[in-house]
Amino acid sequence: MRTRDAALPREIWVLVSASFVIALGFGLVAPALPQFARSFDVGITAATVVVSAFAAMRLAFAPASGALVQKLGERPVYITGVLIVALSTGACAFAATYWQLLVFRGLGGIGSTMFTVSALGLIIRIAPPDARGRVSGLYATSFLLGNIGGPLVGGALVGFGLRVPFVIYAVALLVAAAVVGISLRGSALAAPAPADGAPTLRLRDALRVPIFRAALGSNFANGWAVFGVRVAMMPLFVVEVLQRDASLAGVALTVFAVGNALVLMSSGRLSDRYGRRPFVLTGLVVCGVGTIGMGLTDNVPLFFVTSLVAGIGSGLLGPPQQAAVADVVGSKARGGPVLAAFQMTADVGAVIGPVVGGLLADHLSYGVAFTVTGVILLTAALPWALLARTTPLGAVTEPVVTDDIRR
Repeated sequence: MRTRDAALPREIWVLVSASFVIALGFGLVAPALPQFARSFDVGITAATVVVSAFAAMRLAFAPASGALVQKLGERPVYITGVLIVALSTGACAFAATYWQLLVFRGLGGIGSTMFTVSALGLIIRIAPPDARGRVSGLYATSFLLGNIGGPLVGGALVGFGLRVPFVIYAVALLVAAAVVGISLRGSALAAPAPADGAPTLRLRDALRVPIFRAALGSNFANGWAVFGVRVAMMPLFVVEVLQRDASLAGVALTVFAVGNALVLMSSGRLSDRYGRRPFVLTGLVVCGVGTIGMGLTDNVPLFFVTSLVAGIGSGLLGPPQQAAVADVVGSKARGGPVLAAFQMTADVGAVIGPVVGGLLADHLSYGVAFTVTGVILLTAALPWALLARTTPLGAVTEPVVTDDIRR
């Protein structure tokens, strides 16, 4: 029986469960965050900067997170990171000024990058080599399922006050830290890789691999569009352009997440069989077209349709892209800086995207902001279009890099 048809290690399911809890809490605050910032009498750009501040701190601390994972191992870095986000999110609920909210939200980015890099490292080490796409899809699906329920509940909680979702999110993060800490304690698979004897993949070596460079570009575009502009501007678009209640913003985010969930598992599983390239390429094009369409709509039903299309595109590209990076690193190599660099590209996009989008919306229109975002996604598809086909598995086992991936 092939590995992808066999039962996955228990540790994978622990990480998947924690991902769902974290995403559920993240979805709770997504509809409230821009409106909470606006409640301090600031403009659209200032409201979107709160979203960017989180990503900016993730970006600034990513190299240190990679080094910590290399030195201490993934599990303690993961738990510490989740606890930092929990404390900072709880502090956001009691922010008395815009600047306090900005600082507290930014501090959460430090913990976020810690548990993101460590979780990715654990998944790469634990996942069977010929099931990396499947595992990436499963992990992403758990996060998206949390995002589907989170915005709906968060949109409803806004009626009880903009601070309530932050309190609930902080509690959810504490639960996630407890789940991982208890369940992975004593696990042989989750134990730190030996410092001596394990091959090390240097960042400059990874950058020589075309598929890794293409993944960096698509991750930047995905960060700009999905983690930046979507979170920061979709809720504002619903309220200020479509003239609907803030609670409907949660529905819009959920529709996007539903589009993701429809294809995440299948795109990851099929990329194990047919390669990473066709799914990432198609996803970037579909997400780009859907994003442009969102900014050109003037009614709620059409906005939901374009949101669903953009979500499907994002779901198509996510798991194969992550699996492609796992292919380059391999299951035995120590590649903390490589994984940190991959994450940083998304964070750069998430930092720049909301700020540029907010400026465009302030001075031109929301339509221009969404169109620019869509064009960036389409541009990121070009390096993937120029790649040669990978092996049927779209992956390698060992050694870390093969001729199929170099092409």
